[in-house]
Amino acid sequence: MQKTKNSFARSPTLETVLMVERFIEKHSSKFNRTEVWKKLPKKIMWQTYIIIIDYLISINKIAIDCEGMVGHIWSQKAGMKFSKRKSVA
Repeated sequence: MQKTKNSFARSPTLETVLMVERFIEKHSSKFNRTEVWKKLPKKIMWQTYIIIIDYLISINKIAIDCEGMVGHIWSQKAGMKFSKRKSVA
């Protein structure tokens, strides 16, 4: 019997994702990726942290600049405008 890899082994909780996002929003462009991880209010595993960072980048909430600094880029004004658009479907 072959053992399959569990892709959800390091799935972060919503609480953890929000903690990381709020920390980055509060300290935008002050720390690089490793420094953010070390300064989080609660310690989380590096693998879990990387999953969260990748997720936040994929939904355009954060970006990492050429110097490696993590910045919060989501605009509430743009988000509200987008949510008021009519559905295409």
